[in-house]
Amino acid sequence: MSSIPYDPERLAQLAQEMIASTRELSQLGWTPATSSNFSMRLDERHAAITVSGRDKGRLTAADIMVVDFAGRAVGSNLRPSAETPLHTQLYLRFPDVGCVLHTHSRTQTVASRIFSADGQVRLKGYELLKAFYGHSTHDTTLDVPILPNSQDIPLLATKVEALLDSEPLWGYLIESHGMYAWGRDMADARRHLEAYEFLLSCELDLRTLRP
Repeated sequence: MSSIPYDPERLAQLAQEMIASTRELSQLGWTPATSSNFSMRLDERHAAITVSGRDKGRLTAADIMVVDFAGRAVGSNLRPSAETPLHTQLYLRFPDVGCVLHTHSRTQTVASRIFSADGQVRLKGYELLKAFYGHSTHDTTLDVPILPNSQDIPLLATKVEALLDSEPLWGYLIESHGMYAWGRDMADARRHLEAYEFLLSCELDLRTLRP
């Protein structure tokens, strides 16, 4: 009987799914200079997550590790991202969350600075708002919170918890940093992330083009 407290076959399956998506996001330029981190729920106690400091465009199965929901490495001596608690807090809180994606695209980073004084980016009336789970019409408003950047991850996680207490969310920005987006599975999280990216770019264009 294996002493590993998770299913290695499921880990292998998730690793391949993560590698494929991560390479695509890297090709889009959303993971520069080994930045970003990605995870998927492995089971009710563990997540698969990218190892810290790896080039996201060249990941292999060895670059995907397991952590428990306290953010501790399980079954290896590999080092997860310092931001792992921002992933695991979502798995702990929401049993239906199956994937968390954190990227550093130019659009996300610029938007996080341009709109930082507002504390959010308000997305209103866009057809693509229907891409977000639970939204069935363009006639709605979705706010994207912007949190101040901090190296104090427990403090940042506490601020995220306060956001989650106040409103339904599928993502948020960190100022001068990037975006966290999540969903029920990889396809869901990718759809949310790509919709955020497009709509943030629209808002940046509007700010430039409006008289």
